[in-house]
Amino acid sequence: MTAMILDGRALAKTLREELRADIQAFVQTTGVTPSLAVVKIAGDPASERYTRTIRKGCEDIGIVFYDHTLPPDTTQAALEETLHALSFDRAVNGILLHLPLPPGFDSNRAIAQIDPHKDVDGVHPYNAGLLAMGQPAMVPNTPAGGMELLLRNHILIKGQRATVVGRSVVVGKPMALLLLQEHATVTIAHSRTKDLASVVREADIVVAATGKPGLITADMVRPGAVVVDFGVNVLGDGKVVGDVDFAGVAEIASAITPVPGGTGPVTNIMLLRNVLRAARLQGVGRGE
Repeated sequence: MTAMILDGRALAKTLREELRADIQAFVQTTGVTPSLAVVKIAGDPASERYTRTIRKGCEDIGIVFYDHTLPPDTTQAALEETLHALSFDRAVNGILLHLPLPPGFDSNRAIAQIDPHKDVDGVHPYNAGLLAMGQPAMVPNTPAGGMELLLRNHILIKGQRATVVGRSVVVGKPMALLLLQEHATVTIAHSRTKDLASVVREADIVVAATGKPGLITADMVRPGAVVVDFGVNVLGDGKVVGDVDFAGVAEIASAITPVPGGTGPVTNIMLLRNVLRAARLQGVGRGE
C-alpha cells in the first residue's frame, strides 16, 4: 500500500482563495477591513521570519497588519500593557502574541491580557474552555489546520479510533477535542504512556505532535491508518523532518501528511481565517 499524500500546500492555496473572497465580501458589506496585530520581543531570528510570513499573508489577502516589536530589554509589565492596550483598540481585530516568550517572562499572565474575542491563536483560557465544552471558539491554528486536511480530503473520522501522541495545550489537547467533536474515539498518549507502540497500533487515525523526529515508525502503525504529522524538526544537516518516519509509514498508511508541505502551510491560513472570524464577532468598524 502506498499512502495518499495529504497535500497541505495545495489545500492552503484553495483556502487562501476562499478566504480572499470572504474578506472582500466582508469589506464590501461592512466597510471594515480586518486587521491583525502581532506582538513579539525582538532578538529571535525565527520569530522575525515568522512575522514576515504572516505579514506577507495578510497583505496578500487584504488584512491590515500591525507589527508591535518590543525591545529585547522590555519588561513583563510593558508586554502586558501593550497587549492590554491592543485589546481595547477598536482598530485591531486580532492579536497574535508570538510564543514562546524569552526566559523570565510569564506567558500565562501575558495571554490573560488579550481580549478572548481577539485571540486569533486560540491560546486564551476562555477559548480553551469553550473548545473543551464543544462550543464555538477561537481554535489554535495548528490543530485546526490538521482537521481541515482530514475533512477536505474526506477522511472518515466518525466512529474511528484516534490516538494523539502529544498533550501540549496548543496542538495535542485541542486536536484531541476537535477529533472528539467529529465523533472519533480518542486516546491521548504522551512521554509516560506505557508501551506506546501498542497504543498507537490500535488507532485508525494517528496524530503525532511531540517534537521528536522519527518517533512514530512503521511497526507502530496499523495498515490502512491515516497519519497526521505536526512535527517540525531540524536535523543537524539542516533537513526538516516530522515526528513520523515518513518513508516507512507511507508504505502502510492509507493517507499521510508530509513534512514539510503537510500541516504547516494550512496553519497560517487558519490564523488568517481567525482574523476574519474575530472581525465578524466584534462587529465594530476600525476607528469607530
